[in-house]
Amino acid sequence: MNVPPGSSAALVDAVVTGRSPDDLDLRVYVPLAPGDRTERPITVDQTNISVVVGERVVVKWMRSPGDARAPRLLAHLAAAGFARMPTPHAAALRNGELVALVTAFLPAAEDGWDWCTGDLLSWLDGGPPADFAPALGTLAAELHAALATYDPTSTIAAPTAADTLAEALAHDDDPWIRSIAPLIETDISLLSDYRSPSPSLHLHGDLHVGQILRYRGGHLAVTDFDGNPTRTAHPEPAARDLAQLRTSVLHVAEIANRRTEGRHRQTLLGWGRRAADDLLAAYRAGLDDHGVPHLLDEKLLRPFEVEQECRELIYAARFLPRWRYAPLGVLRSWYG
Repeated sequence: MNVPPGSSAALVDAVVTGRSPDDLDLRVYVPLAPGDRTERPITVDQTNISVVVGERVVVKWMRSPGDARAPRLLAHLAAAGFARMPTPHAAALRNGELVALVTAFLPAAEDGWDWCTGDLLSWLDGGPPADFAPALGTLAAELHAALATYDPTSTIAAPTAADTLAEALAHDDDPWIRSIAPLIETDISLLSDYRSPSPSLHLHGDLHVGQILRYRGGHLAVTDFDGNPTRTAHPEPAARDLAQLRTSVLHVAEIANRRTEGRHRQTLLGWGRRAADDLLAAYRAGLDDHGVPHLLDEKLLRPFEVEQECRELIYAARFLPRWRYAPLGVLRSWYG
């Protein structure tokens, strides 16, 4: 998808005036005042295309217009008082499908692939501890407590974990991956017929550290509610989001390992295990604080985490081949 210069500023102008462009249905949630219209793209790896306008808002254009779940979730979260996200200003739809989102721009914001990795590399170089994992767990618990009050309007049949493994194998002909397929299948088998006592929620759906922004003042905010680009979103247990967030911390360790050319491999593996455990402990405490400990069924964590690495291989094959090293490194730490 190509976004012509000026298109993002024009959409922001439409939000300011409250008048929909001719070919779009514009839904304004939080009004905007007139301001600077200067555009600049966000260049980090992402599934969609984001443009900052006037250093005050971000326009995210969907490469493939689709279900408008993000505006629905953002509107619910805002009504529920969840403030740890960029303010949702508007959504643009065409024929009922989401085309673009307009949200507040957070000053000096970095996504977690940058700030988490930076903190970890700094620690390896003698800096302060990279102890951000508890804050991630607390944020995830607050998010899920707010999402738990969202009333699902529909459910759809979910692909099975076996389907995910089969697709990963179809994309990846590495003999080692194929050799551990029976072990993966055993670890994810619980997902086939287990009936979890925890409720299914409309989750974030793609909750990894890259969706956690750290901005001016050290504050954290969660962003990007479009769902996982490898799967259609549907209600699932909270353990799904938590599993992906925990494995993304392990991916941070893999990024740091690559950038240090393997010199700290064992140290990073140990850090990753501790960070994932610290994140889980903070998440449990956060659910307790919000009075919703029943949202987490820990029996689902391991199978969801293993399946997530299969999803990461699929994502790498479809969208970002150079990312393959990260899930491969995690799988080797588990099965190697």
